[in-house]
Order: sequence, then C-alpha cells, then structure tokens
Amino acid sequence: MEWLVVILNFIGQQILNVPAYLIGIITAIGLMALKRNSGQVIGGALKAALGFLILGAGANVVVGSLDPLGRLILAVTGAQGVIPTNEVITAIAQEQFGAQSAYVLTLGFLVMLALARFTPLKYVFLTGHHMVFMATMLTVVLSVGFGDGASWLVVVIGALLLGVIMVVMPAFVHPWTKKITGNDTIAIGHFGTLGYIAAGAAGQVVGRNSKSTEDIKFPQGLKFLRDSMVATSLSMVLIYMVFAVWGLIALPLQDALDIFGSADAGAFIMAAFAQALQFGVGVAVILYGVRTVLGELVPAFQGIAEKVVPGARPALDIPIVFPFGANAVLIGFLSSFAGGLIALGVLAVWLNPVFGLALILPGMVPHFFTGGGAGVYGNATGGRLGAMIGGFVNGVIITILPAVLLLVLGDFGFANSTFGDADFGWFGTLVGVSVGVGGGLAVILAILIAVVLVSVAIVYQIRVVDKGWVPGAKRDVWIAAEKAAEKAVLDAEKAERKAAKEAAAEGV
Repeated sequence: MEWLVVILNFIGQQILNVPAYLIGIITAIGLMALKRNSGQVIGGALKAALGFLILGAGANVVVGSLDPLGRLILAVTGAQGVIPTNEVITAIAQEQFGAQSAYVLTLGFLVMLALARFTPLKYVFLTGHHMVFMATMLTVVLSVGFGDGASWLVVVIGALLLGVIMVVMPAFVHPWTKKITGNDTIAIGHFGTLGYIAAGAAGQVVGRNSKSTEDIKFPQGLKFLRDSMVATSLSMVLIYMVFAVWGLIALPLQDALDIFGSADAGAFIMAAFAQALQFGVGVAVILYGVRTVLGELVPAFQGIAEKVVPGARPALDIPIVFPFGANAVLIGFLSSFAGGLIALGVLAVWLNPVFGLALILPGMVPHFFTGGGAGVYGNATGGRLGAMIGGFVNGVIITILPAVLLLVLGDFGFANSTFGDADFGWFGTLVGVSVGVGGGLAVILAILIAVVLVSVAIVYQIRVVDKGWVPGAKRDVWIAAEKAAEKAVLDAEKAERKAAKEAAAEGV
C-alpha cells in the first residue's frame, strides 16, 4: 500500500495544496465542458493559474512586510505567548500524520464533490492550502480522541468532516457574500467564515445609518487618498514609523537594529519605511491577481455548473472580496489587530490564570487577511462603523478560539503554535470535545456533527439563501433615501443656477 500513500501524498501535497494548479485544472474542466477549443482551454487554464500565482506573490509580499512589523511590536510591548500560524503547526503535524492527512484530504475532496452534486449545497471549495490545514487539524484532533490503532477510523471520519465543512461554511456566509459582490457567481471558501458572519451581523446591528467606507470624502488637498494603493501605503508608513521610533527609544539599540538587519538608526528608519511601501505593493498585486482569476474562472465555472455539478459556485480565498472594499480592508485589519490586543489582555488577566488558556499573540498576517475580509463584510451591512466593529469582533474571535483549540490538540498543544482562523477554532474544539469521550460514542458524536451541519445548512440554503434574504436591508433603504435627498439638493442647486443665469441674461 506504500505506492497508494505516495500517490495520495503527491495529489494532496503537490496539486491540491497548490491553489494555482487546482484553479487551473478546474478552469480547464469548465472550458472543456463548454466545448471550447484546445487553445482556449490551455490559455484560459494558464491565465487562471497565473492569476492565482500573482495573487500568491502579492500575499507573500504582504507577509514579508508584516513579519518584521510583528516582531517589532512584540519586542516593544514585551508580549510573550503563542503565535497562531497555520503553516507552522501543519508542518509540525505532517511529520507524524502526513500519510493519514493525505488520505483525509483526498477522500474529503471527493465527499465535498458528492455533497455539492447531490444536495442543494452547490459549493466547490477551491482554496487548496486551507483544505490541507483543515485536513491536518482534523487528523490530529481525531487521532488524539480515538487513540492509537484507529488510523482507518481517523481517515473515514476525517474525510467525512472535511467534506462537510467545505460545503456548509460557504453556504452559511453566502447571503453576506452576495451582498458584497452584487451577484451569485462566486462564494467564499476560507476557514475564517465565523469571523465574516460575525462581522456582517455586527454591521447590521451597529451601522444602519453609517455610510460606506468607499464613500469617504477627502478634502481637496487629500484627493490622492482616494487611490487605495496610496491610502494603504500611507497608513502602513504611519504605523511602521510609530513603532520604529518607539523601538529605538524602548529597546537596546542593537536589538532594534537586528529586527531589520540595519547598520544604524537611520538605516533602521528607512528600512521600516521601505517595508511599509512594500505592503502597499503587495496589496496592489493581490487586487490585480484577483481580477485576473475572476476574469477566467467565473466564465469557465459555468461549464462545471452545467455539466459536472449543476448550479455550482466556486468557493474562493478571502482576498477575492478585497476589490469590493479597499478602504474597508485596511479599517478591518487595524480594528481586528486592536481586538486581538484587547483579547490578549483578557486572556492575560482572566482566562489564563483561571482556566489555563494560553496567551495568543496577535499575528499581523491572520489579522490582515481575516480582519480585512471582516472589514469588507462589516462594511457591506454597516458601512464604516460596521467595518470597524466587524473587524474588532473578528480580532477577538481569532484570539480566544485558538487558545481553546489548544486544549484538544494533545501534545501538539505544546508546539508554541496553533491553527489561527476562526473555523479551525470552533470546529476543531467541537470535534475534539466530542471524540474525547472515547469508544463507540465518540464515533457516533462525530457522525452526528456531520449530519447536523449538513441538515442545518440544507435548510438554511433553501429557506434563506435561495429565497434571496438580504442582510442589512434596513440600511439599504436608508442609503437609498440619503441618495435621493442628495440628488434632490443637487437638482435644486442646478435649478437655482439655471434660473440665475436666465435672469442675468434677461437683465442684459
């Protein structure tokens, strides 16, 4: 059976783990289903894959820019604890559970396709790296719960749970996603979904009379800030400069210089300035990659929807919504980071001493991607206030839930890292607690989780999503009234100018 493990490892790690390849393959299948010629199939698949590689390149630039900022913030604040990093904890777990997680990943993908084909949950999850993270987490949690000698049970239950979570979460968040995109062509396939739902719901509560972040009106001298790339870069320059100066004051000089590898204080400040500009570059590249992917994938997916999985929607990574709210991304990111800091304080003062929960340090990367996404979702239903509160709520969620998840990770709970995004936290904890009872009851509870999630999601899809429920409808009415009032004022001013002009002409 070693040859099968090798093949599954190759499929799981070298193909499904690379979103660009997966997107290219799906695009090619869709174009073939539409009976496009070979040139169109090859060209479309390559362009979609290249678009995702461009998106990934932008993400790497952003990560590279945020990493030294995170180290600088932790150094000047003196915070100590666990930094949630999906890639790190996955790499650690792969050493022991690599083969099992490959089985879970491959079979889970097939379970997802079957559910998408034969249920109303027509979502095809295409965010490959998140599939790998979730497959690994489920393998670890189930192995801890079921114990040694239950490898086949871990694979079967893990694949079932993975397939289920990949179709139900895009469904639960879809009303808010449609609100953002304005259509039903794409869905979100990212395991920060709980944070996005919470952000959208928070926006509905607090932002009924709040204008969109994208309607921010700048004074004439600040019109350049309407360019999202400029606004993002300038904001990061301010943040970097504050902490760079703080670092030079609060830290021993050599410790501060080592963060950027600088020779002196002047080089340190300019290195911080350059990293801030790199952040703006990365965001711009991400937005271009998103546009490229959508230009090829959405038309191609019509073929899959028609032939393979009728009515299917591609569930894509969270940056896919960034172009719908560039200002909201920045506001959500900063608000999420603030929420993470406050939640860290709650952990330090209360939850750690009383319940023994680990201190979860706010990582800049998860707060940027999930916080930025939460800002877009909050803005869609609650405008500027929704983006701020939605991002803040997401920051609290992705700080508290990873601390709880550590309790069910067994020995991996001491690896100084954990899975960071919201859905890993609640789903991993739910599964871990359920299978922790042991014996046949553990299997029953795990299957029950899958059945309940699918059943609830199907009812939700039919009664909420398909019937066209629109979150934030009351705010939409308010916005329409505001726009009508603004139009009436403009029309009145135009009429006054016209009358004055006519009166002046008659006087002459």
